[in-house]
Amino acid sequence: MTVDNMSPKNAETLSLQGLKQILRRRILERRSRVIAGLRGQYSAAIAQRILQLPEYRNAQTVLAYMHFGAEFESEIFVRQTLADGKTLLLPRVNTATRELELYRVEDVDAQLAPGAYGIREPVAESCVRVDAPQPDFILLPGVAFGCQGERLGYGGGFYDKLLAQLLAMQRPALVAGAFEMQVVADIPMEATDQRIDWLVTENETIRCVSD
Repeated sequence: MTVDNMSPKNAETLSLQGLKQILRRRILERRSRVIAGLRGQYSAAIAQRILQLPEYRNAQTVLAYMHFGAEFESEIFVRQTLADGKTLLLPRVNTATRELELYRVEDVDAQLAPGAYGIREPVAESCVRVDAPQPDFILLPGVAFGCQGERLGYGGGFYDKLLAQLLAMQRPALVAGAFEMQVVADIPMEATDQRIDWLVTENETIRCVSD
């Protein structure tokens, strides 16, 4: 596994948010250079590894997300979740509150449409909103990840808020699928940042060790 330290030499002079933004830009630029065909191959391999996790197999309710841009193509996983007969929850962005609302989705083709930021999300009129969700398994997006469960998101704080609410009720399995190039060392962490349990790349499945 390739793990490289993305922290700048003058890290001590930068704020935590500044460090995060530098790392975010570098990984996004690197990820964007992967050609579509190769990205599809990597995504298929990642999805198959995630589907083999015991935590997924034992889950009844799964919270996932629809990919956009050069992300791991999570739709492969989403469609298989429905095919496996599990309850699928997908997020919808509430731009007024800057929070994620969760909806139960039964038909990806009929119940989703481009929403905030161009990401496909549940159409509120076509899906049932779940106000007190209790997923057993959560697939999380992100820009960069560490082998100890560190996660760097896109900077909006949407998932930080959502996880704070969900983890107050129970502890679901937190999983991320990412390309190996997104795995780095020394990701800046804040007290509110949640560590993931599993990190899955096209080459390996990593059981993260939390503090």
